[in-house]
Amino acid sequence: MMSGLIRSLILDFWDTTAEMSPYLLFGFFMAGILSVLLSPRLVEKHLGGRGIWPLVKASLFGIPLPLCSCSVIPVSMSLYKHGASKGATVAFLLSTPQTGVDSIFVTLSLLGPVFAIFRPLAALATGVAGGILVDVIDRRAASKASPTTKCADECCSGPKKNGKLLRVLKYGFVTLPRDIGKPLLVGLVIASIISAVVPDGFFAEKLGTGFFAMVVMMIVGIPMYVCATASVPIAAALILKGLTPGAAIVFLMTGPATNAASLVTIWKALGGRSAVTYLLTVAGCALLSGIVLDNITRGVNVTMAGQANWMLPSAVKYISTLVLLAILAFAFWRTRKTGECTGAEIT
Repeated sequence: MMSGLIRSLILDFWDTTAEMSPYLLFGFFMAGILSVLLSPRLVEKHLGGRGIWPLVKASLFGIPLPLCSCSVIPVSMSLYKHGASKGATVAFLLSTPQTGVDSIFVTLSLLGPVFAIFRPLAALATGVAGGILVDVIDRRAASKASPTTKCADECCSGPKKNGKLLRVLKYGFVTLPRDIGKPLLVGLVIASIISAVVPDGFFAEKLGTGFFAMVVMMIVGIPMYVCATASVPIAAALILKGLTPGAAIVFLMTGPATNAASLVTIWKALGGRSAVTYLLTVAGCALLSGIVLDNITRGVNVTMAGQANWMLPSAVKYISTLVLLAILAFAFWRTRKTGECTGAEIT
């Protein structure tokens, strides 16, 4: 019996990884391109000033931007220091961790086009809503609060000696895999355990298919920080075991968007009201998004991993899996050998 369980865990891990590998590799490459094209200086130039438009631009910038936990906080505080309003700063902080170019492709591979389109739109709406609330609630001049968080690590501000192509490849296939590799593997393992151990229909039976399931996922997601990419296989496994798409999107939004570092930084730099508004915005927009998505998908067959006839051939997926695992192994080995900074860079 134990050997059968282990075999099931290994097969579920391999199948899930195979579904997402080609899209994740392409997402890594696109993230590398963005890391070269978009710089903090460019972001600061376009997000200064007040009003609704800077909030929209801040959220739009954050959706595809490959900023990790090392760089999203100092870049957002740099926006604030260089003239962005508190609202624009919070909008950027809200939309950036919820999704990214790599997680969008992974979402497409495991959860299908409905989730892949809805997720970044929800991140955009959350960022704009949070920014508006912060600007309305706290209209004091931005200069009254001085941000104190700065990224002094070489990975965030060091000199760029290599050519653009090498920087694209290094960021996309070394730096970013090193940054998200461990939580990604943890997410895949958790998804495999859920698939192998939890009976079919378990969550529908225990939590139901209504608002209560969304609240439970919100309570689970807020303290359980998981990166945007790593949260996808977990959500896919939960849906396959009976969780509704609406409850899954609540988890996909609250898990990546809430972490202690962001909340402490917001509290110290922008004030307690902004921090509370940030947290309430994540919770409220997640629940609202869950309700909307459940209504959109009611009566619609949401395409899941392995169920779509438009997916890539098996050979492509299996080769991509081997390449992905090799990249992750190299990233871990390089980190262990050199002790490099584990934060993602934006050049």
